[in-house]
Amino acid sequence: MTTATWLRDSWLHKPAHLAWLADEGLRLLPFARGAKVEQGFAALDARGRLPAGAVAELIHTTRMTHCFALAHIQGIPGHAALVDHGIAALRGALWDEVHGGWFTDATHRGGKSAYLHAFVALAASSATAAGRPDAQALLDAATGIIDRHFWCEEEGALRESFKRDWSGEEAYRGANSNMHATEAFLALADVTGDARWLQRALRIVERLIHRHAAERGHVVIEHFDAHWQPLPEYNDDNRADPFRPYGSTPGHAFEWARLLLHLQAALAQAGLAAPDWLLADACGLFASACRHAWQVDGAPGLVYSLDWNQQPVVHARLHWVHAEAVAAAAALLQRTGEGLYEQWYRRFWEFIAGHFIDLQGGSWHHELDRHNQPAASIWTGKPDLYHAYQALLLPRLALAPSLATALTADVTMR
Repeated sequence: MTTATWLRDSWLHKPAHLAWLADEGLRLLPFARGAKVEQGFAALDARGRLPAGAVAELIHTTRMTHCFALAHIQGIPGHAALVDHGIAALRGALWDEVHGGWFTDATHRGGKSAYLHAFVALAASSATAAGRPDAQALLDAATGIIDRHFWCEEEGALRESFKRDWSGEEAYRGANSNMHATEAFLALADVTGDARWLQRALRIVERLIHRHAAERGHVVIEHFDAHWQPLPEYNDDNRADPFRPYGSTPGHAFEWARLLLHLQAALAQAGLAAPDWLLADACGLFASACRHAWQVDGAPGLVYSLDWNQQPVVHARLHWVHAEAVAAAAALLQRTGEGLYEQWYRRFWEFIAGHFIDLQGGSWHHELDRHNQPAASIWTGKPDLYHAYQALLLPRLALAPSLATALTADVTMR
């Protein structure tokens, strides 16, 4: 498909497709609203119900608050109070009054992780963009914790985790936490007007992608020791871990590819130098993930993880992997106008519509087995609105600014 044909025929320019994206987003929201509990938001089962004894968790409270803020900004009634509920939980039941920072859940278990605190910053950014009361106080608290405890200026990346009292730093560095920090930093730059967040995001990307991934054929290395030496055998005995799986994770390659394009656009918009390698690495990440993960075991779909010989480790198809794949294809299509990305964009949506979207039970199946039947070996239920909802919004928006700010300003894709 030529650039001229893309301009005429791309799904990104078809009113019916854009309406379908909007309609599917509207269909997801009522299901997700059921996650509300007294102290935040909790995980839903496959039918959208709260299991007995459901507990508010930081991951769901932050992601739901972020998504409900996006819905409110769009002018969809019924979500302002949910955003406020999330803010109250993040300033109350989930906040550590003694040591600062946020608990993993409302039972106050666990330590303090960079991964989860990045989502606090994202939720606070979106709530601030939505103009909700107390959002600015939450934003100030989130940026303060990142500055004091997680950001390492010497490394140009985040430290991973600590005990509750900020002692006992984990001797580990993770790509996943730093990837979500990159996402959060893009949002922080928009709502604060402070370019240091973009500069920090660029340092993270330069280390993890332009240095480590690019040297491995644009395969993302997920796990490192405290000195940033790769740990290729990390979690060999727990290969299907939902947050730190063994091997490489193609879904993260797609996610990084998209974030590199957002960062390039944000840097240019801010009048800062935007390296050309951001686009080259984004293309490389996308190509590598498609080549090694799509239909690699004979059935359509993207596998969850690969070993270092690019063979499947966990064959399950996860909804978030495909959501990130379609969002990355849309970003590359918008950035380059190349027909290859239009083809992948359509292929991914066809697969999602045919296998993940659950018109009977609601929301999206979160996991399929290697035969593309609903499964629950890694994820049980349907607790996560974040990946699917963003995948429905991102193709309709420009690459910069970030989601909440773009929706506030109505910066649609041009």
